[in-house]
Amino acid sequence: MVGSSGAEAIEPKEIVEALFGFVDKAVAPLEDKHRDLLEDPARIFDERGLTSPEYQDVSRQVRELSAEAGFYTLYGAEELGGANLSATGIVAVQEAMHHKYRPDRILVHESVIPSPFTNGLSPLLLELNPQLLAERIDAIRDGVATLCFALSEPDAGSDVFNLRTKANPVEGGWMINGQKQWISNAAHASHAFVFAVTDPDAVRERRGGITCFFVDTDTEGFSVDTGIPMMGSRGSNATIISLTDVRVSPQQIVGEEGAALRLALGGISRGRLTMSATCVGLARWALDMAVEYANARRTFGRAIGEHQMIQAKLADMAMEIYLCHSAVLRTAEMVDAGRASIKETSIVKARCTEMVGKVLDEAIQVHGGLGLTNELGLEAGYRYARMLRIPDGTSEIQRRTIAKRLLRGDLDL
Repeated sequence: MVGSSGAEAIEPKEIVEALFGFVDKAVAPLEDKHRDLLEDPARIFDERGLTSPEYQDVSRQVRELSAEAGFYTLYGAEELGGANLSATGIVAVQEAMHHKYRPDRILVHESVIPSPFTNGLSPLLLELNPQLLAERIDAIRDGVATLCFALSEPDAGSDVFNLRTKANPVEGGWMINGQKQWISNAAHASHAFVFAVTDPDAVRERRGGITCFFVDTDTEGFSVDTGIPMMGSRGSNATIISLTDVRVSPQQIVGEEGAALRLALGGISRGRLTMSATCVGLARWALDMAVEYANARRTFGRAIGEHQMIQAKLADMAMEIYLCHSAVLRTAEMVDAGRASIKETSIVKARCTEMVGKVLDEAIQVHGGLGLTNELGLEAGYRYARMLRIPDGTSEIQRRTIAKRLLRGDLDL
């Protein structure tokens, strides 16, 4: 069990081993019990493409068990009751989890440990009104209540100054109206960080004017409209949200009025770094699969691993993974040291998300026709890998960020 303090006294390897034990003892039995549900997309997603109440209930059980064991709060700040794991520890855990468990074990990857920024013990909670936080934190920490991060819109992704959702002043606070898109976890979130324009002039001049509000999702006017079917699935965890005359008070402001851009950008580096570690772990899993199959599958009287074409594929996969693993670890050490790492986190996010796509593609190729089936999880990994090049800034946005930092004189590599 990992406690709410002193996690840094425990080596990441020990945390990972304990986490594996928890998954095998607590999560695997639930997976076996609900196998029919977890293998049927029609039961995971309802007719609107949203996660079904049946799936949400199982996910909640995993969250609560994980919270009880101390893993759900692993990435959270100590002030919130979290274990305050370092960036180096987080990437070690993320890589290990995705290396160990095949990508279609959704309960393991979605419910055991939440996002280090947008769900669970999000650092944004530290900016919350103290009374509001005190009323909500226990349920959030225990995995009973979850969060979503409502920033993106149909016309506002990487460029947040394109936001159209507005919070207009009314007696006692504001009235929010607008629509959000690509909002993860909203289907079963209890609370939402909602970003809205409160100063249109400042937004036009690109100098602020966006405020973040903490909104209970059962507030009148807040609705989750639909899940977004993606990459061969009938739904997804990404949703479309509508806000119609949603009333909020000054006590619901997160941070300072008009200064939400700092909050939105504050977690990007850690989010990109965490995603990069996920890519390395998934790629290592795929390489393991490819090597095992190359040793077992025989053609023309010998294992296919003895053919030079297959050997070249395996070697290329290993080289890409090794370089990305090393870069992620170095960047995590920079974050832990408090060094500026905007350029570096963009580098690893772009490189790792592109790398994992190539590795999964080659792993499927090594497996031949078997790689195209659902049996091994490779096609699920391939679809997941392709999606990772989009969220938290596309590969193109990462290159833009890297170039801008270089042109400003940030030439350290």
